[in-house]
This record gives sequence, structure tokens and C-alpha cells, in this order.
Amino acid sequence: MTKDTSPITTYVESTTPLKQLGVLSLPVIVGALGLFVDVYDLLLFGIVRKPSLEALGLNSEQVLSQGEFIISVQMIGLVIGGILWGILGDKKGRLNVLFGSILLYSLANITNGMVQTIPQYVITRFIAGIGLAGELGASITLVAELLPKEKRGIAASVITSFGVFGAVAAYLVYQTFHDWRLSYYIGGGMGLLLLFLRVSIFESGMYDAIKKTTVERGNFLMFFNNKDRFLRYLKGVVIGLPVWFAIGVLITFSDKFAKEMGIENIDPGKAIMYQYFALSFGDLTAGLLSNYLKSRKKALFIFFGILTVFIILYFTQHGGSAQTMYWLCAGLGFGSGFSVLYITMSAEQFGINLRASAAISIPNMVRGGLPLILLMFKGIRSLTGDYITGGCITGFIIMSMAIWAGYYTKESFGKDLNFLEK
Repeated sequence: MTKDTSPITTYVESTTPLKQLGVLSLPVIVGALGLFVDVYDLLLFGIVRKPSLEALGLNSEQVLSQGEFIISVQMIGLVIGGILWGILGDKKGRLNVLFGSILLYSLANITNGMVQTIPQYVITRFIAGIGLAGELGASITLVAELLPKEKRGIAASVITSFGVFGAVAAYLVYQTFHDWRLSYYIGGGMGLLLLFLRVSIFESGMYDAIKKTTVERGNFLMFFNNKDRFLRYLKGVVIGLPVWFAIGVLITFSDKFAKEMGIENIDPGKAIMYQYFALSFGDLTAGLLSNYLKSRKKALFIFFGILTVFIILYFTQHGGSAQTMYWLCAGLGFGSGFSVLYITMSAEQFGINLRASAAISIPNMVRGGLPLILLMFKGIRSLTGDYITGGCITGFIIMSMAIWAGYYTKESFGKDLNFLEK
């Protein structure tokens, strides 16, 4: 592949040889386990939202309004954490992020099991959001820099496809014990246990090669001081927004949508379980497909198409059954499998000195975009006076933006990552 000759990037020769690791090497396995715990904790609130808020004395209307508020605060924490951990990942190393983030969100989730008031709940979810922000992007960055370019896409798929089973585990844990506090304790405990595995992971050779130089690393403002770099960053965020429209709107509030469609007895926690179970296969399929096609973009647009089909089916199931709703949630999950592609592309689009900042912050900017998506959804449904129509229009806008961003993003499959941003 031709090397990028942009005036704001330059290729460098690493003084540390690339370790020829496989797709099931220790960094990949530990990354997958880390994401498993991360997703467990990230989605647990969506699963225990109703019982936990009802246990704290809220009525049905308050459960909906406070639930939207708490998940929005958690996502704001993810945005802030994404920026902070990304900067740290470029300034101090990828491993420091993996250690620090998992320690913070594990302690926050243990504390979450002890809350007695809504303000306490809000604060703990905000802190947990900051902690949860570092895991995925740091793991993908580390694996992308440690593995040969022919294997990094598949390795990322292994991490994400196994990691998203954390949501299934969260649902099964709650269904087994029917105790939302215990569910938080278990998530925090798993995170602390994972810290012991982290000590066996080594730092990226590419990063080691530049950390003692005078190259500027982790300057987040560099994303905004050049038009080309800013557009790369913006498009990386916009590409991922449909994933969190599906998760944060269609799945999290599937009970409300179902009620409007004349479908009874929908459990949002079960909907999340169906979606994430299918998402694991979507992630794996998307990664393998991009490797087969030798293109991230071709695989991305195929999955854009799959997700669009299931969004349409979701909104046209009036009077259907609960089981049909759950299977359509699974379809939304499979279609959202392009999440592995946009996260991998985030790492591949930027140089070593800004790679962690991009790969960690972009997925969290996507997650943090959920409050804006919810705000858009509220505004549109207020204007139309219809919950379903509001969701349809919101989905159309989000998908259109993502298609635009994907079309104008450069192909990054097989790209040499040993370059710097100037």
C-alpha cells in the first residue's frame, strides 16, 4: 500500500522490531476479557434500570425520565474519560490506561451497589463512565500496534466478539440472583480480578520507539488545529452513531416502543441480551468480511445495509409478538457489528503520537453522542406528537450522517501504522 505523504504525517522507522503475535496471543485474550467486564458494567444499568430505580422509590414516569438522565450522565462521563484516558495513553503508554481505567470503574461499580439515593446513583454512574472509557480503545490500539497488519482486524474482531458477551453475562447474573446490588458487586469484583492478568502484557514497540523522543504526544488540540485531521476525527465519530442509536434508543427503551406498537411484556434487559448476543457474531463477521474483501469500507457499507433493514423492520411490527421484537433486537445487534470496523479504523487513521487519543476518545464520543441523540429524539417526537414517528425520523437522520462519513473516509485496510502526526 502507498504510504500517506500528507504534509501533516510522516512515516518513521521503529527501533523496536514488531512482535509477530497471533490473533489468539495473550494481549488479544486479555483484551477480550477486559472488554467482557467493560461491557458487563457498561450495559448493566440498562438491564437493572427499572428494578433498581423502583427499589429507590421512583414511579413509572420517574423511572423513564430519571433512566434517560442517568444514562446520559454516564455517557458524559464516557466522553470526559475518553479524552483523559486517550491523552494519558499517548503520553504515558497504552498499558497505564488499561490498569487505571479498569481499577476506577471496578471500584465505582462496587460503590454503585451501595447507593441509597438517586443523586448517589447519578454520581457513581458518572465516575464509572469515566473509568469505562479507557478499556476498549486502549486494547484495540495496543493490539493494532503489536500484531502484523494482516492480523490486526481479525484480532480486533476476536476482542469485540467475545467482549460483548459481557452484556449477556450481566443479564444472566441479574436473572439468576434477582438482586441489582449484587449484580454491580459482581461486575466490580470481576474487574479487580482482571488486574492480575494485566501484569503479563507488554507495551507497544511502536510506542516504545517514540516515547523517549521529543515528538509531541497526546495533544488533544491537534485534532482541531488542522482541517484534514479534524475531518478524519469527526467522520470517525459520525460513522459509529448508528450503533448507539440502536443500543441507547431502540433497545434500551424497547419496552416503551413495544407498548406504542401494541406489544406487551417486553423486558429491556432481555432485549439487551438478545442484541449483544447477536452483536458478538456481527463483530466477528464484520472483521472476517473486511479481511476477506481486503477493505474496511466495503464491509462497513454492507453492515450499514443490514442495520438499516432491521431498523425498518423494527418500526413496522405493529401488533406483533414479544418474541418477534426480541429477534428484531437481535437483528439490530448483528447489524451493529460494524462497531469493530469503526473502532479499528479510528486506530488506523492516526499516527502513533495521537493514536491512543483517537482510538480511545472516538468510541466514547460515539457513546457520549447518545444524550444528543436522545435530545433529538425528544424534540422530533414533540414536534410530530408520535413516539414511533420520532424514532423513525431520528434513525433516518443518524444513518444518513453515518453513510456520508463512511463514504468520505479513506480506506485503511493493511495500512502501515508506523507514522506520526506532525
